[in-house]
Amino acid sequence: MPIPDSADLINLDSLLSPAEKELRAAVATFVDAEIRPGIADWFDQAIFPVELVKKLGNLGVLGMHLTGYGCAGRSAVEYGLAVLELEAGDSGIRTFVSVQGSLAMTAIHRHGSEEQKERWLPGMAAGDLIGSFALTEPTAGSDPAQLATFARRDGDDWVLTGSKRWIGLASIADVAIVWAQTDDGVRGFLVPTDTAGFTATPITQKLSMRASIQCDIELHDVRLPADAILPNGKGLRAAFECLNEARYGILWGSMGAARDSYLAALDYAKTRMQFGQPIASFQLTQKKLVDMALEINKGTLLALHLGRLKDAGALQPHQISLGKLNNVREAIAICREARTIFGGNGITLDHSPMRHASNLESVRTYEGTDEVHTLILGNHITGISAFD
Repeated sequence: MPIPDSADLINLDSLLSPAEKELRAAVATFVDAEIRPGIADWFDQAIFPVELVKKLGNLGVLGMHLTGYGCAGRSAVEYGLAVLELEAGDSGIRTFVSVQGSLAMTAIHRHGSEEQKERWLPGMAAGDLIGSFALTEPTAGSDPAQLATFARRDGDDWVLTGSKRWIGLASIADVAIVWAQTDDGVRGFLVPTDTAGFTATPITQKLSMRASIQCDIELHDVRLPADAILPNGKGLRAAFECLNEARYGILWGSMGAARDSYLAALDYAKTRMQFGQPIASFQLTQKKLVDMALEINKGTLLALHLGRLKDAGALQPHQISLGKLNNVREAIAICREARTIFGGNGITLDHSPMRHASNLESVRTYEGTDEVHTLILGNHITGISAFD
């Protein structure tokens, strides 16, 4: 399934291998069959379609960038193309794939013991088990160094106490990767969600990511065995490594939401008649469409370049910040502009742009706000940290 010529103005397809295009087509077909028919109702009713989890596992996109343990071992570019197509369906569905694979599974794959990997990863890759990643707290968002959740030793056990907020999937997860302070610094812990003292409560009345689950977590003297700790996950650097995997996916996914909004607006403009002619014939409408297409092509080309760097082992953290900051910011502007082409009709769930724009407000905030990524880039450019 090639990108429509009206969206691919610079022949981006020529930069992809046959295998990459085949994977993209498979995911796009899945989105058309499994996500588009239900997404308006799921968003309207604030329902996460749990029935998709196993189907996404069968599609091979859960932890697809990881190797072994039932994971697909696909390239960074292939992962990027997959999440771009998924987010063209909805950011909430792409967020599930990101939390499951880029955060929870990556934490276990990169920092876990062999026993932990064998215990959790095959089931998570298949969609039989669900994971969550619990770092953010009510008072520690952009400043995770201020984590208040604490894990103390009690004999051979660990006992965790604290609170987490905005934790994706926690209420339906089988296991949570919980980051906590210890006497030896920040560490990650594998917490089965049926452990006594673990409570996850979905956050309701959201205006964004309505077809997704985010939760508050309370940890009341959660007792874990000694082997619950991630042996190789020491310090916040370990958590940030997982966050960078998620940020990388976002810089691709946001272009999917932008492209879907643009194509929806283009189709509408060709058929919506005003003053005796389609509104696509009006100069101002054409300018809007051209401006959207320009940014989609530039943003997707940037994502592809960064993906090639990642596959070559050369991608730097500041480059991920650049991609996340630019592409999400531009995607929101595109979705908002696309909505204007629909006029009043654009505020209904009959059309996708306003839903995408609403979702992207969350995407813009999580895995590092605009301000955080701006200062990461500022530090790289000047050599002076504004965080200190």
